Amino acid sequence: MMKQYICLDIGGTYLKYGILTSGGRFLVKGKVPTHAEQGGAAVLAQAKGIVVEYREKKSLDGICISTTGMVDPESGTIVYASDAVPDYAGISLKAEMEAAFGIPCEVENDVNCAGLAESISGAGKDSRINVCLTVGTGIGGCLLVDKKVFHGFSNSACEIGYLRLPQGEFQREASARALWARVSKKKQEKKSIGERWDGVRIFQAAREGDRICTEEIDRLIDILALGIANICYVANPETVILGGGIMEQESYVRPRLEKALMQYLIPQVWKNTKICMAEYKNDAGMIGAFYHFRAMQKKRK
Repeated sequence: MMKQYICLDIGGTYLKYGILTSGGRFLVKGKVPTHAEQGGAAVLAQAKGIVVEYREKKSLDGICISTTGMVDPESGTIVYASDAVPDYAGISLKAEMEAAFGIPCEVENDVNCAGLAESISGAGKDSRINVCLTVGTGIGGCLLVDKKVFHGFSNSACEIGYLRLPQGEFQREASARALWARVSKKKQEKKSIGERWDGVRIFQAAREGDRICTEEIDRLIDILALGIANICYVANPETVILGGGIMEQESYVRPRLEKALMQYLIPQVWKNTKICMAEYKNDAGMIGAFYHFRAMQKKRK
């Protein structure tokens, strides 16, 4: 009988979940709001509740977790988390889940999981060295060599959101959240008070010639290119894989991003670096969590 695993992708906005077979097929998928502002204990309780619900319906052979925050993959513990999830640091998801359900659990950072998914069977499967970036409400990154995550000395390698650039912190200047905030502020100054400017609307307005939206997207893309260029100079990846909400606007973003990268990268690096869009999108975290679970269980045996 084919084994079945529950995969949880714990983000700051949504907790995505799915039942995945050992053959890589989803039997169930869904998502619920995370309510991260309620804190780490509430997030843990919510994750346990989903496992309880599906354990009553299916025989589960393991729990595979992708999560926001810095993770010690050996112990499955959150070692650092931003204030988006208060009191999350210090929680051992692995120990909590194994004690509650008596089945193995493995935990990895969400961007590392996305990078694993893309490197093993997605956009970067034919490359030895990949850098994976997710550009959404924040910016995350990971470096993968031979389809394995490079964690660094203290499990904080490639925490690129904290990069310091002349414009400021990378994730505060080049994320979707930064774009929304700057456009909203400028629109309010023009008396468009009360209007909601999310990413979809901003890109649509830019396509229709809106000057403010066009200028702010161009600013974001320029800073994004600068950050990516700096990463390329350090890691020299074969492939840079881009995911997250901003990259869903590929037809608008990609040509402008490539033009900016050509300015920031010397020809030797530019011509030897592939730029790819992520293939798995919202499923990447869950698929990568399964790949991580499989590798860690093999290692522990």
